[in-house]
Amino acid sequence: MSTGSHAGRPKSWVAVSIIFAGFVVGGVGIVSGPEWVVFGAGAALAVIGGIIALAVDIMTDVVADDPRQ
Repeated sequence: MSTGSHAGRPKSWVAVSIIFAGFVVGGVGIVSGPEWVVFGAGAALAVIGGIIALAVDIMTDVVADDPRQ
């Protein structure tokens, strides 16, 4: 049984939520036309979320479990 937590920090979840919202907005922009301004806004939102993810050091949330035997 794993003893580590894979939940992540709240800051990391905010960054992931922003990236996800960017993909949703971009997807809506593609299927509704395509509306390139909406798609561009979604892409910009995803990039901003990526910058935030780097700023909060999201990659330190990874918890390596002990190897199974």
